[in-house]
Amino acid sequence: MTRGTLRSVLSIGFLTLLTSSALAQQAAAPAAPCGGDLASFLQGVKTEAIAKGIPAEAVDRALAGAAISEKVLGRDRAQGVFKQSFTEFSQRTVSKARLDMGAKKMKEYAAVFEQAEREFGVPAPVITAFWAMETDFGAVQGDFNTRNALVTLAHDCRRPEMFRPQLIAAIEMVQHGDLDPATTTGAWAGEIGQVQMLPEDIIAQGVDGDGDGHVNLKQSSPDAILTAAKFIKSLGFTAGQPWIQEVILPENLPWEKTGLQSGMTAGDWFALGVKPRDGSTAFAQLAASIVIPQGRHGVAFMTYPNFNIYLEWNQSFIYTTSAAYFATRLAGAPPYESRTPEQGLSDENMKALQAKLQTMGHDVGKIDGILGSGTRAALQKEQLRLGLPADGWATEAVLNAL
Repeated sequence: MTRGTLRSVLSIGFLTLLTSSALAQQAAAPAAPCGGDLASFLQGVKTEAIAKGIPAEAVDRALAGAAISEKVLGRDRAQGVFKQSFTEFSQRTVSKARLDMGAKKMKEYAAVFEQAEREFGVPAPVITAFWAMETDFGAVQGDFNTRNALVTLAHDCRRPEMFRPQLIAAIEMVQHGDLDPATTTGAWAGEIGQVQMLPEDIIAQGVDGDGDGHVNLKQSSPDAILTAAKFIKSLGFTAGQPWIQEVILPENLPWEKTGLQSGMTAGDWFALGVKPRDGSTAFAQLAASIVIPQGRHGVAFMTYPNFNIYLEWNQSFIYTTSAAYFATRLAGAPPYESRTPEQGLSDENMKALQAKLQTMGHDVGKIDGILGSGTRAALQKEQLRLGLPADGWATEAVLNAL
């Protein structure tokens, strides 16, 4: 996870991407030294770490035996593309087994979760859903040497401005006794522990939940729970407010108003005929958007300001919506009504649609076959122009109309 950090792991069905703040930092940061002789590179890292106040002894200990990992480079170059539908991904990740295990964990660590909500305002289901989706409650944390992964990615000249600060932070963790450079392992992009955080975020948000004087997100579930809670609070989570709510939509909804950042309140949507499936309109005064991952004939959700923390945690719309839905299930909500969404486009046709939209002057970003926010927004404009329901869902009918 992590604000100001890289979220770039795709394994065992767990997707992590760059947070928006990380992207902003990337854009603002000057180019970091990279490439060349490894020994010279590490000497530069040592000089920088010492200048930041880390003792030379700790730096030497952290970097002793450091090596470039070709396996890490291979994973970085071969990142998969996330193209599952919301139904496919959510039904696989929000499984009965995980829901049962989540309930068990919330009971097992009830006192820790109570502390997390008391101190940071974040309820147990929100933390537990991320814990499940990131590592299956710590079962799948990654087996890449963390120090070497960060050395490799900081030395590589593709994104050194993102990884060099993480390497310096890892050295600081060595100084504090919270990372063993020889044995600490995690994801290929340097994330560590049960909630998958990068070193900078562990230093900034880490909480010693078990009182041993260290923040150990790999072995200590209390540390992981409280650290996740503090981090989620830092993203802007507001205690006592919802994050997502399943809704039933009327046929005559102004579909062009759907999508994130609608500028409307929940009450505005209720006035248009949107009906919460659980019947609760208690938060009518809050800003709210309607998200329909697979178009107007599929499942629909109302998102509230707390949903923004999911977008900060991970920029994949399907991941974030699934994680938010997962948390509602852990909080007692029933399974969503799948309904019967229209068939989406194949990868080839999605790319054709993106190319067409691009030639029409729309900025859809990379033509990658993913129905992301840019493509959805462009598609809605064209659906509206063509007199079609502007729900942003890409179908054969829409492609043919274009």
